[in-house]
Amino acid sequence: MQFTSHTSIGDGVAERAFILGEIPGVLWLPESTSAPVPLILLGHPGGLGRMRARLVERAKRSVREGYAAATLELPGSGDRPRSAHVEQARADLRHALAAGEGVTEDLVNRLVLPLVDAAVPEWRALLDALLSLPEIRGPVGYAGGIIAIGTRLALVEPRLAAAVLFAGSYVPQATFEEARQVNIPLLVLLQWDDDGNDRQMALTLFDAFGSQNKTLHANMGGHTGVPHFEGEAGQHFFDRHLR
Repeated sequence: MQFTSHTSIGDGVAERAFILGEIPGVLWLPESTSAPVPLILLGHPGGLGRMRARLVERAKRSVREGYAAATLELPGSGDRPRSAHVEQARADLRHALAAGEGVTEDLVNRLVLPLVDAAVPEWRALLDALLSLPEIRGPVGYAGGIIAIGTRLALVEPRLAAAVLFAGSYVPQATFEEARQVNIPLLVLLQWDDDGNDRQMALTLFDAFGSQNKTLHANMGGHTGVPHFEGEAGQHFFDRHLR
């Protein structure tokens, strides 16, 4: 990991951009602290530039409560190289939606599984790097989407102690099998009127999670209409499970 900038963004929050190998990312920390702080990984659908405002808002909330927050650009997003196979799957998805056709299981697999397979090892490498810093300690939480990435990470990463997962992306069948083996505390956020999300699929995935401690918050509204208070609810959830 190589840090490329260090700036103050207000509210007592320091922002440090970095490169992990060739992957860009951002770390947010309290500007002053007397001891290492726990970490929350901020998941997103890709494109750090276009997601910046929302990521900064989420990061500031966590840092104000005494956490570090970090994120990493997804494979095939931002300035990262594109996969021809995934780009074709995206084109096929746009065509299917425009034509009013159903989104097939094969299309979901081609679109999502390569992203999960590539992204999860990168998030784990990010954890290796961040937990070696003197300012950061475990336990670690994960908050955000893509929900298939969060599910895989919750299954394979023992340093992950709790997760807030955003329903709102397509879910491969393999993710349901993985969900049955997940046992960490979960809070799942679902927007009831999200046109791009299969509501029943999200409910079925929630039911599939093996965690005994799992909560579903469903709110009216579209994909980007998550109520502000859910950010506070997510932070309280992490306070319970990471402190």
